[in-house]
Amino acid sequence: MVLEQISMDGITAERKKRDPQAGITMIELMMAGAILVITSLGMVGLIIGSIATNNRNKMDSTQSMLSTSILEQINSTFIGSGTSTLTDCAGTTWTIDTTVPVAGYAGATLNGAMIDFSQTSPPAGYYMNYVLNSPCTSVGAVQGIYDVRWHLDRISGTNTFLLTVSSRFKNHAGGDRFFALPVTLRVMSGN
Repeated sequence: MVLEQISMDGITAERKKRDPQAGITMIELMMAGAILVITSLGMVGLIIGSIATNNRNKMDSTQSMLSTSILEQINSTFIGSGTSTLTDCAGTTWTIDTTVPVAGYAGATLNGAMIDFSQTSPPAGYYMNYVLNSPCTSVGAVQGIYDVRWHLDRISGTNTFLLTVSSRFKNHAGGDRFFALPVTLRVMSGN
């Protein structure tokens, strides 16, 4: 450290001149550490949000795939016998019923345009609890169970139907950061 002597009106004062090679002070080090901690905490929030979004998107994709699969089964069954089957990853065979009275509807209860998942006992043949394993074999690890339901409305005087199919992750209402809302598909179909 170099000392300078400065004379101001006859008063001599010594002033310390800082050596440019001296390094950083403790206060500068603490400020840099505080900034690093604050930005790191912000990054943790972003990482948690990214994980939640990835999980929700995976469920959305699975729910969409299941709803589409049921729609395709129903569409192909209208021309055929009235029922078909779909086997899940656990080996359970589910019956897909497409029988609708001449003037009416059949299937799970609707709440407006959506399937009502509060219905505790949907009619047999109009719902399934699809088990998804990885890999998709009966010995695979269970990834989730999806509640899939469908409702069929006959347009009066025609052979045209309004199909409503919905699926959701079983035993979860959905709609928060980590779980997706039910996926509902509505299609007009007929032969």
